Amino acid sequence: MAPAGLLPVCGLLCTWAAAVAGHPCSLHSQGWADCNGKNLLYAPSSLPRNITGLDLSFNSLVMPRHGTLLMHFPSLHSLNLSGNALLTLSPAVFSNLGALRLLDVSSCSITSLHTDTFKGLESLHTLLLRNNSLQELEVPFFLPLRGLLHLDLRSNALLSVDASTLQLMEAVPEVQLDGNPWVCDCAAHPLQQWLKRRQAMQVTCASPPELWGQDIAALDSQDLGCQKKQRFPRDVSPEQLTTATHNDTTTVPVGKGGRSWPYLVGFLVTAISISILVALVAKCKLCHKNFVSYHHRPLPETSSIGGNPMEEGLGWDRGSSGWGDGESHPMPSVTGLQAEDDDGFIEDNYIQPSEQLQEEEEEERQSHLSI
Repeated sequence: MAPAGLLPVCGLLCTWAAAVAGHPCSLHSQGWADCNGKNLLYAPSSLPRNITGLDLSFNSLVMPRHGTLLMHFPSLHSLNLSGNALLTLSPAVFSNLGALRLLDVSSCSITSLHTDTFKGLESLHTLLLRNNSLQELEVPFFLPLRGLLHLDLRSNALLSVDASTLQLMEAVPEVQLDGNPWVCDCAAHPLQQWLKRRQAMQVTCASPPELWGQDIAALDSQDLGCQKKQRFPRDVSPEQLTTATHNDTTTVPVGKGGRSWPYLVGFLVTAISISILVALVAKCKLCHKNFVSYHHRPLPETSSIGGNPMEEGLGWDRGSSGWGDGESHPMPSVTGLQAEDDDGFIEDNYIQPSEQLQEEEEEERQSHLSI
């Protein structure tokens, strides 16, 4: 009778033996399944679901247009798909492999990557894309790969890379870009600055002919044909890049955007007109105030104390002295009394009524003394 401790081991071995009998792959005790070069179209569904490593390199795998590639292996940590003619990778094709840490899709003749190809791979550390036919890298391609430590892009068809993509690759410690036909013109200036900061990476030019084989990091802006130095963009967060990407894909309605200028002109004309009217009103008020301050009024014909001062003086003299009417008396000159004010007007707020009364009384006294 076998010991009780050996029963689980025997059960596990029987399970692995049954699995091996149902597929052409070889299984290793470490949880690794080797299906290399078996001319497979699909991953064998009979493999244990708890395997952590799967090698499907150099087969004839068919990439699904929708859905995921490997639905039955959620525990995979390492996946090798190199040597398959995949051409393109569908959106979210690896989204069910949240525990994946290494993905090798080298030598798969991949020409382009969808922006959501690597969606769901937040735990991915190593991404191998060498020996493909990639011509460009889009910014959203890197956004899901927040934990990426090693990116291999060697021997593709990359001619240039934009500054935003380079900025995202700043967070990846190891990036390999050599073996691409880089065009060393002014558009390569951000790449030249990025490589200069990396220091340990050597990437050479493929064109123009006079710069072929030269290290891009060793060139300057004049070598690249730039008239003046370009500034490398500041740090850009992934959220900002995502927002910018969505904004770029939004189509602007035709015919809108050019209709707002009549409203702007009307607003400016209205504002200027109101400003001119306010200035004119303020100026009229100021002129009116000045006119009132210097306003003249004529002297009343009859004095406020009754009668003409000259006539009253003469009547009083005649009554008090008793002289005859035919006798002439010296009289003060009328012109002398009116010398101070020729036009018969006085200015407001300058001579008060009390002052006027005092002046008339003083004139009467002087006339009596002269008589």
